[in-house]
Amino acid sequence: MSDSPSTLAKSPLDSGTSPTPERVRSYRTFRLAVPPVSGIFRPRLVMLSAVLATATFLLFCWGLTFGDYPIAFADVVRALVGTGDPGTVLVVQELRLPRSLVGLLAGIAFAVSGALFQTMTRNPLASPDMIGLTQGAGTAVVAGIVLGWDGGLGTQALGLLGALATALIVYALAWRRGTTGYRIILIGIGVAWICTSATDYLVAKGGRFEAQAALGWLVGNLNGRTWDQVTPLAVVLAVLLPAALLLGRLLRTLQLGDDVATGLGTRVQFVRLSILLTGVGLIAFATASAGPVAFVALAAPQIAQRLAGTAWPPPVASALTGALMVLGSDLIARTLVPGTELPVGIVTGVLGAPVLLWLLVRVNRAGSGG
Repeated sequence: MSDSPSTLAKSPLDSGTSPTPERVRSYRTFRLAVPPVSGIFRPRLVMLSAVLATATFLLFCWGLTFGDYPIAFADVVRALVGTGDPGTVLVVQELRLPRSLVGLLAGIAFAVSGALFQTMTRNPLASPDMIGLTQGAGTAVVAGIVLGWDGGLGTQALGLLGALATALIVYALAWRRGTTGYRIILIGIGVAWICTSATDYLVAKGGRFEAQAALGWLVGNLNGRTWDQVTPLAVVLAVLLPAALLLGRLLRTLQLGDDVATGLGTRVQFVRLSILLTGVGLIAFATASAGPVAFVALAAPQIAQRLAGTAWPPPVASALTGALMVLGSDLIARTLVPGTELPVGIVTGVLGAPVLLWLLVRVNRAGSGG
């Protein structure tokens, strides 16, 4: 067979409408003889990812210019590679860089986790903060803060245990000779409210200092972040992001329905459990590092999907959109009120609430769960 791109064809994962010339030109199928690889190339998605990556880098560097000691953008770029004035390098790399890195990495983790769950359940409302995983991680971390039950584990380990326990509870309760996306969502919403109530009780039970610390963290906050929060999150992303991308092909077959996916050779329940564990790991460590930053996991994949024009939330574009949302919201939170650094979760909540309302209206008009 020729290794040149084959003729244009409509992807089976796109909607069932007949292919228009515009839709056909939005991607190209290709097949190579050496190595034996075939797939779909989407110029629009590649261009979007390049634009989002550039915007994220510029916003990341711009955020490092703000502080009690203003630094020029060019000096920030030089300081990132270890050149320039030693004082500037110290301020950028030791004082400001950890905060921005936590925002960047947490935004990526939230968004990719949301993309996984929304694709798996075929529902735009199925984000980790809607089905209880974020709340479960939050309850575990607050319990460690208020009751001192951390056992030396730290917030990352507590967040992972809380999110994993919540995910297993949701999965077990949704099991009925298998699981479906709708059962996971409905049971997840109930579990989320249970975890929220437990967190409120713990905050009310704790002393003033513990309650203030828990409340500040629960809003979603990047203030005072250090390398202790950056390192575990970076390691987890280095492991789980490739896993999420490798699950992409199998994940998209689930969009065709369980029966069709099974007919194509996909082990539906195994893939669904693998996606669940991958998403749990991402959301748990992001929540433990930055707090439960609201609406990023819900909104970022949907924004990326609309911008890319795909039938599912694209993982890479979703990750970059999530990073852009968190970094941009943090910049607004730091500059909106002079002399005050608001928690980033307040800004993402204000910006994400309209997206949630729009999704609810859209789902209601469609007459289905998405």
